[in-house]
Amino acid sequence: MQKAADLHREMFAAAEAHDFERMRDLFADDYVYVGTDGVEQGVDASVAVAETFTSAFPDLRIEIRHQHAPSDGVSIVEIVVRGTHQGDLEGIAPTGKAVEVVGCNVIEAENGKIVRERDYYDVMSVMQQLGVA
Repeated sequence: MQKAADLHREMFAAAEAHDFERMRDLFADDYVYVGTDGVEQGVDASVAVAETFTSAFPDLRIEIRHQHAPSDGVSIVEIVVRGTHQGDLEGIAPTGKAVEVVGCNVIEAENGKIVRERDYYDVMSVMQQLGVA
């Protein structure tokens, strides 16, 4: 059975590759996502978040700077996300601007699947880099 740390790296690799079917395989049916916009539930929620950002930033890259796994079921990463705004981002038309944002992502896994994910990043920084704030 995969540990949370391995699932975490695999989740980001699948997002970068726009491999949403692989992402679906990583998440439990009762998956819960907590992000800057609130709480989403279910596998479709996980894929929708990835699709939103990879559509807006097709060259999206996620660098894991630090990873901490306090147990087999929990993984915490500090990440740097980079990409060029080339598609609609929740109503913001493409600006062509490069964005770089530091964030923290936490997952919890059970039975080899991701059951919970929490995402922390500075939304205002993204908006400023896009020139819309």
